[in-house]
Amino acid sequence: MQCRSGHGFIGEYYSKFVPSKNVDCPCGAELQTREHILRECPRYEDFRYVLQKVSQDICLADILGKEEGIEALIEFLDLSGAFTVTGRPRNQPEPPMYRPRGIQEELDEWFNNNDEDETDDNREADWRDEVVDEDDHDTVNDD
Repeated sequence: MQCRSGHGFIGEYYSKFVPSKNVDCPCGAELQTREHILRECPRYEDFRYVLQKVSQDICLADILGKEEGIEALIEFLDLSGAFTVTGRPRNQPEPPMYRPRGIQEELDEWFNNNDEDETDDNREADWRDEVVDEDDHDTVNDD
């Protein structure tokens, strides 16, 4: 995890490894650090409660080094988008649209696999095509 190692899209990393990059925080702080993002940056104030559930004063040793702190950090990162290139949450995929299907649609798919390109002349027999002979009265004789 880049946040734990300090290797991420933040000024503190850029100052050491990519000196041509801007190192200040978009909020105006001179150097964007992990501590600044997690404890001070106003951009992430609305999400800090997640970290404070584990450590009220957001102790970095607790947040970065303990299992419950790491779990809270993951939630904080997902909600806030902190430590991403844009500093905003990643786009979440839209949930798929669900349209309930009727029994007829279910049966059609089951029996015909929805082959829409078949013509009437060469289509496979459909379960609804079965012809019932009304004069056929086969019975079982117990003789």
